[in-house]
Amino acid sequence: MTATATPPPDAAPAEPLPASVTAVVGLLVLFEVTSGFLQVGLAPLLPDLADHLGMGSAALNWVVSVQLLAAAVCVPLFGRLGDLYGHRRMLRVALALIAAGTLVVALAPDYPTLLAGRVLQGPIAALLPLEIALVRDRLPVADARRAIARLVGALTLGAMAGGVVMGLVDSAFGNLRLTLLVPAALAVICVPVSFVAVPESRERAGGRVDWAGVVLLGGAMVALLGGVSGAEGGSWGSVRVLGPVALGLVLLAVWVLVELRASEPLVDVRALAARTTAPFYCAAFLFGVFYFGSQAPNSTFYAADPGATGYGFGLSALSISLVLLPGAVGSVVGSLATAAVARRFGYRPTLMAAFGLVALTFLQFAFLHEEIWQMAAGSAFTGLGIGLALGAMPTVIVEASDPSRTGIAAALYNNVKTLGGAVAGGVFAALLGAFLSPSTGEPGEGGYTALWLAASAAAVIALVATAFSRRREA
Repeated sequence: MTATATPPPDAAPAEPLPASVTAVVGLLVLFEVTSGFLQVGLAPLLPDLADHLGMGSAALNWVVSVQLLAAAVCVPLFGRLGDLYGHRRMLRVALALIAAGTLVVALAPDYPTLLAGRVLQGPIAALLPLEIALVRDRLPVADARRAIARLVGALTLGAMAGGVVMGLVDSAFGNLRLTLLVPAALAVICVPVSFVAVPESRERAGGRVDWAGVVLLGGAMVALLGGVSGAEGGSWGSVRVLGPVALGLVLLAVWVLVELRASEPLVDVRALAARTTAPFYCAAFLFGVFYFGSQAPNSTFYAADPGATGYGFGLSALSISLVLLPGAVGSVVGSLATAAVARRFGYRPTLMAAFGLVALTFLQFAFLHEEIWQMAAGSAFTGLGIGLALGAMPTVIVEASDPSRTGIAAALYNNVKTLGGAVAGGVFAALLGAFLSPSTGEPGEGGYTALWLAASAAAVIALVATAFSRRREA
């Protein structure tokens, strides 16, 4: 069983602690339901969005990837700003940006504008770490665990509802723009609600924001993903690929040096390398690879016309959402069951089982995808594994960190996870692009098989990393 750090006794609080978990969690649950709704609700609409804006299937991966790229920068930045100026304050800023971005996505007349809206949605990944920091600041450890479990459960519940509701709305309206305005309205409502009954964190960190780290990390990610995007035709050895990738690696190396020397770094690079936490951060990165990276390809596979491509099922947005529903249900069940399972078996065995289950189901996708029931059944078990991992990883990482820097610790976990998704989006887009069919201009079936095998390999490596993690000394 993974041992966790015991926080030192707190000084006398400036105000009484709340009487219950509900008093602190309160409306935070609504924000996480909305977050899950926004993150997954777009998935069944991606094929229609591609037709509406004239995009190819490979380009759809960038709709997911660019949002994760923005999140990779926003998560540590908002976490640090929350530690300095208040997590509730930054939660409100994040919600306002998300609402603006969701409106831009709904009204986007072209592909570049759509990507701009997705960039504005980047802070959506910062919501959970900000909320975790709030509950850790306001509640004792045992109550904080229950609060975190509720928030993760709300996130997965919103994800489950998002796909189905958006499919139903699309079927009822028959208009993609009107359908996309539904999540936009939900996001806008959250902004004024955030000014009601949400407590502010009591502790404040000292220091300043590492703006050099923000610029270098953002530049490195843009260069790396820009280089990978140039390989969509399979030209991995070309200058347009190697040049940006080399620049990205140089910027990343400089960023690491800057972070190591900074007194208040944007990202605690040393924590990433610590033997007690590094395997879990590695697992979080790989989780992002198979979780976020597979969303757009799975939707386009379901929507593909088998008569033209030789694979797929030609499903509508509503049908796609229903096929994805078993996975969403499995994710909710897994996340809500995490605390009970971990109490019995320990967090490390729970994570290992979760990653093993995910690896097996992606392997099944690679070899058994001719029937809808095969995909739906595999999706249910994939969701179960994902839910267990989502419930276990933040608790393990946050409790192993300094209580005075919980915002940074939670942000680092989400940052590594979303960074994995951003990288996967670019790599998977290039992978599908390398298998384009000359006759249809769409990826061949081999591209999807290779993608699912890569996702399975990522889950296996995450399992191995978790297995070799060291226990924290008491």
